[in-house]
Amino acid sequence: MAKRSQLTVRARRLEVRSRVLQGVVRVVFAVLGLSIGFVVVSTGVPQKRRLEELAAKLEQSINREEEVLAEREICEIEYQALRSDPKFLEIMAYDRLGWHREGERILIFRDR
Repeated sequence: MAKRSQLTVRARRLEVRSRVLQGVVRVVFAVLGLSIGFVVVSTGVPQKRRLEELAAKLEQSINREEEVLAEREICEIEYQALRSDPKFLEIMAYDRLGWHREGERILIFRDR
């Protein structure tokens, strides 16, 4: 009987130890999972910031491209008008170059 009670005591101790170890393993596994999750999230934050910076830069580039295309269209229209419209050519000569015909008087108004 004494051997049997010693065996049951040992078996119970062994069961308790195994349950404790199972609990420790579960806790360690949970901590490991959380730490891996934090590492994944922390590596994603700088990439998200970089993505936002690149998106802002792309938006600025698109806006600048639209401005340049609009300016180019204006220049093309002006060029075509200079080539084909004599009245526009005359207006530009008066306006930008200060030219005038003989006998014309030019009045210049200055801002105050």
